[in-house]
Amino acid sequence: MNITPFAAIDIGSNTIRMIIAHRASGTPPWQILHYHHHIARLGDGVRKSGRLGEAGAARALSALHDLLARCQRFGVATDHIYATATAAVRQAENGQDFCRMVERECKILVRILSGDEEAALSLRGAATVLESEVRQSMLLFDIGGGSTEFITVRDGAITHAISRPLGVIRLVEEGLQSNPPTTEDWQCMRNLADAELDAVDASWAASPSSQQATKHLVGTAGTVTTLAAVAMDLHPYDAAAINRFVLKRAHFDQLKNTLCAMDLASRQAIPAIEQGRADLIIAGLVIIEAIFDRWGHTALRTVDSGLMEGVLSEALTG
Repeated sequence: MNITPFAAIDIGSNTIRMIIAHRASGTPPWQILHYHHHIARLGDGVRKSGRLGEAGAARALSALHDLLARCQRFGVATDHIYATATAAVRQAENGQDFCRMVERECKILVRILSGDEEAALSLRGAATVLESEVRQSMLLFDIGGGSTEFITVRDGAITHAISRPLGVIRLVEEGLQSNPPTTEDWQCMRNLADAELDAVDASWAASPSSQQATKHLVGTAGTVTTLAAVAMDLHPYDAAAINRFVLKRAHFDQLKNTLCAMDLASRQAIPAIEQGRADLIIAGLVIIEAIFDRWGHTALRTVDSGLMEGVLSEALTG
């Protein structure tokens, strides 16, 4: 068995995450040696300015220096570090400049994913921990800081994938004016979310293979996993407990009402909500509610595995 260590780094609009692993038998086909992440909020202000801000880029670069040092401690060669960037870098006019800076200072090559690539890799990662029956028919969504990916799967194969600029950072910047959020705040964010879901519906309407309803609703990434952790009062965080947790719509509504009645400090005091997510979780609730309402699912399956695990799977198995 090849025990050469590999690292996958996901440079997201809000969070920069890394796993170090080596090949192993079983499912998934790797053993995790180390996990770490930083909330860098690289995407702050990108939608308004069209550029990555100096502060966000500095936070991200500092995070990457730390992750590189961790790779070195585990003996990961730089050509075995697979780094990807998503919506913030993809959308910013200086996104390529940021990647060149990372390469120059950290010797890490960053691959900027297209929306389609991001969606496919998110599915690949999520599929490593989902039950075979769920993998046959599902709508998977991946909420990020700058975008949300929607992937429909039928008979185990992708029938449609689309990425929309529906990220939690965007909704907070454009719609969340008060804490607790006012009715007007909520409606503003909900209108933004519904407009993006209209675009998803329109895209599906143009694709005959996307007309049939999917059986399962599956969510991944920080908003979904944080919500699942809150639902279970899970602290410290445990990825294994998050994977395949089922959140019923009625339970979601109770959590939404509770969290939206709190001010920012009260939400941040909840042990299961990581520092830096107390405002973003409100925007995430808006998106999840809109998805529930739009497509009529009555429960949400949550998975911790997503894009980063998809990148690792691609690196290890091709």
